[in-house]
Amino acid sequence: MSAQPKALPSFVDRVIRADVRAMHAYVVADATGLVKLDAMENPFQLPDALREELGHRLAAAPLNRYPAPRADALRATLRRVMHVPDGCDVLFGNGSDELIALLCMAVARDGASVLSLAPGFAMFALSTQFARLDQVVVPLRDDFSLDAAAVIDALLAQRPALAFIAYPNNPTGNRFARADVEAVIQAACETDTLVVVDEAYHAFASDSFLAALPKHDNLLVLRTVSKSGLAGVRLGYLCGSPSWLNEIGKVRPPYNINVLTQCAVQFALEHADVLVAQAAVLRDERTRLMAALQAIAGVTPFPSDANFILFRVAHDDRTAATQVFEALKRRRVLVKDLSRSHPLCANALRVTVSTPEENDVFLAALASSLHEVTAS
Repeated sequence: MSAQPKALPSFVDRVIRADVRAMHAYVVADATGLVKLDAMENPFQLPDALREELGHRLAAAPLNRYPAPRADALRATLRRVMHVPDGCDVLFGNGSDELIALLCMAVARDGASVLSLAPGFAMFALSTQFARLDQVVVPLRDDFSLDAAAVIDALLAQRPALAFIAYPNNPTGNRFARADVEAVIQAACETDTLVVVDEAYHAFASDSFLAALPKHDNLLVLRTVSKSGLAGVRLGYLCGSPSWLNEIGKVRPPYNINVLTQCAVQFALEHADVLVAQAAVLRDERTRLMAALQAIAGVTPFPSDANFILFRVAHDDRTAATQVFEALKRRRVLVKDLSRSHPLCANALRVTVSTPEENDVFLAALASSLHEVTAS
């Protein structure tokens, strides 16, 4: 006699964790037909000649074989191009998101916690929750600066296993004072806390902790190639002492970096000068876009060391930013509405720095949208 079918919704409720069922999925907005300025992507593709050469390289990739499990050839090239310090190794992930999840998984002892800053990168908190770790969240100051004293107090009180610091920070764009970050790393060493400095936007920033890795036993640097024009291939890399990476690598899925990703990133790094030149254009455009936003009445942009700018819409209506966001979409421009993400981001939107042409489209659309919202 066959088993009676179960009522599926209640069956799901009994099997799936309650905290997962209560969550909202990470939503990626549909950008079809829009000028896409919401995801901090590099708007430039490789030059046509390089794209053609890459096509031949990818066509020759051995798709019938599993990828090199440790991506040793790519590792050697990346260490050389990115100037990874001697004595440090690299661990690859399917985007930096996977590496954040692996870090949380690797430290997930009973009662362990993870420290992060708010507002900050959403995946720090999500991966902490997925690994069933306690969260220690320290708010930034009102000007988005790092409150080093508050972070150190939290370290001493909670002794978290892991601490994430984005440098520059997402979604605010600012780079914290280096001395404050160094003070946190030093204090974290005393509490047996592993500090991960996330440098996703290193190509646009004026400072890095990569060279400081040999000086700190409790420091790792996390990066991605996504913001440098390779978001579609999904490759993140974690740099630091082999003593850390060997242990974290034990929870990494085998063959997590596919053949095409290894091939494409290897090729791109062989032509890193092109990526460097693209980043320089975007830094110049960031300066121009910042000046243009500062000149618009009712708009307050915040300093950025990344490839995006967070800006606040000054208006008594707490829904003003969302209204401007919707008005921009009607004009076929997509930015990120962060106005409900955190109290410090009230009435704030985030725009990716793009090509001169797309930046001009955005500025014109913003002016019209602000006029529309103000007049309504």
